[in-house]
Formats: sequence, structure tokens, C-alpha cells
Amino acid sequence: MAEDISRMGARAVWWRMPGGRWLLFSLACAGGSLGLAWLGPVVPLPSAVRVVGGVLAVFVLPFASVLVPLLTLRRVPRKRRKLAWQLIVPLIAGVAMGIFGTEAGGQAALADRGLWTNAVVVGMDDSGTNHCDLRSVDGRDISPSLSEGDGCEDWVEKGDEMHVRYDPEGIAGPTTDRDISYNGGLLAVLFGAAVVMGTWGGVRQSKWDRAYDGL
Repeated sequence: MAEDISRMGARAVWWRMPGGRWLLFSLACAGGSLGLAWLGPVVPLPSAVRVVGGVLAVFVLPFASVLVPLLTLRRVPRKRRKLAWQLIVPLIAGVAMGIFGTEAGGQAALADRGLWTNAVVVGMDDSGTNHCDLRSVDGRDISPSLSEGDGCEDWVEKGDEMHVRYDPEGIAGPTTDRDISYNGGLLAVLFGAAVVMGTWGGVRQSKWDRAYDGL
């Protein structure tokens, strides 16, 4: 009986330990970046909500994974504070998850609700990366524009007709590819790296704060 109570107590307080708290924090930041980026095009969310979610996914949460551990150095004077190098990983990984997660979410949305149609190129921007403005043969504008990697290549000209898969919600970008896939393995690696290194870095920051003697 006493042993069972002891085990229950250990499970109840693990999250109060520095490692447990930083693990939860890292999971929240990494999961938030990936989840918000993914859900924006998949649900689909309204434009204003997607913008806010994108800012949180690409900027706010990744930078929070660095700034929050740094601000927990309450005993250390500001001029003497330092940042664990491990925390650079969740910053970079978080930004990457926000970007690639949005792309993966768009591909998943296109695979789920995308429709095939014949479209005509009504405009083209080739000043940098190619983008083709499309209109279906029955006169409906297709939004957003077709990007270079999805079929708007250098040889495409205004007036050309192509068979594209588009999002009727106007969120996911159209494509001419028959097979739609996303690199889930890359997202998993980024998520794992952000959680592991973020937890490690947060624990190191806490140790520095507790060990500071004011000298």
C-alpha cells in the first residue's frame, strides 16, 4: 500500500521538477508551431485567423522557446546572463516547422478536398519565382496562383491550357502533379529536435540560475 502511494506521488510531481516543466514547455512550443501551421489550411481557418496562427507558429512560439528560459535567470544580473546553445535548435526548428508545416497542411488539404479541372493561364509573373494566374475553362478564377514548383515552369506562356488540381476553398495552392505528398519525416525530426534540445537547454538554464552565487 505504501509503495503504491509512493508511486502515485512520484507520478503526480514529475512535472514539477525542472526537467518535467521544461519538457511540457518544449512540447507546447513545438506542438503549437506545428499544429497551428498545419491546421490553418487543413480546417480551413478564416483568413484573419490563419494570419494570426501563422505569426504564432513562425515567430512567437519559436522565439518564446528561447526567451522564456533566458528570462527565468532571475538571480543572475542581466549583464551576466547567458543562453544555453541547445536553445538555438528549437528556435530554428520552430521557424522551420511553421513554414514547412503550412506547406504540408496545404498539400494534405489539397489531397482531401482538391478538385481537378482544365485551366487557362491568364497571367504570369516571371520576375523572380514563376507564378501563373489561372482561370478554369468555365470562367472561374483559381486562387491562389500556381507556383513554379507545382507546374508554372519557364516554358509556360499566357494562354496555355493545363490540367490542375485546385482547392475550392482558395487556400491550398493548385498543382499539376498527380501524386500529392509531404515530408512527414522531416517534420517529425524537427519536432523531436525542438523538444529534446529545448528541454535540455531549459534544464541547463535552471541549473545556472540555482548555482549563481552573486560573485
